[in-house]
Amino acid sequence: MSEDFSRGKRGPVIKPDPNKVRITIRLDADIIEHFKKIVHKAGGGNYQTLINDALREQIKAHDKGLENALRKVIREELKKTG
Repeated sequence: MSEDFSRGKRGPVIKPDPNKVRITIRLDADIIEHFKKIVHKAGGGNYQTLINDALREQIKAHDKGLENALRKVIREELKKTG
């Protein structure tokens, strides 16, 4: 018995998230291996998603540091006026 794929369509079965952007990036091999090992230990997943999550956490940490610095400056300025 053979399958009929004459009506088959090329491309992904699930449409990609419209908020995601396809890029080409070069990363060190050990970085990629690190994330692939995490996925393997977890029993599956997507290492690219882990990299995305790590970048997002880095942004949040940086933004929090900036927020804290701004709060400190504002407090100091308010003390001068009050």
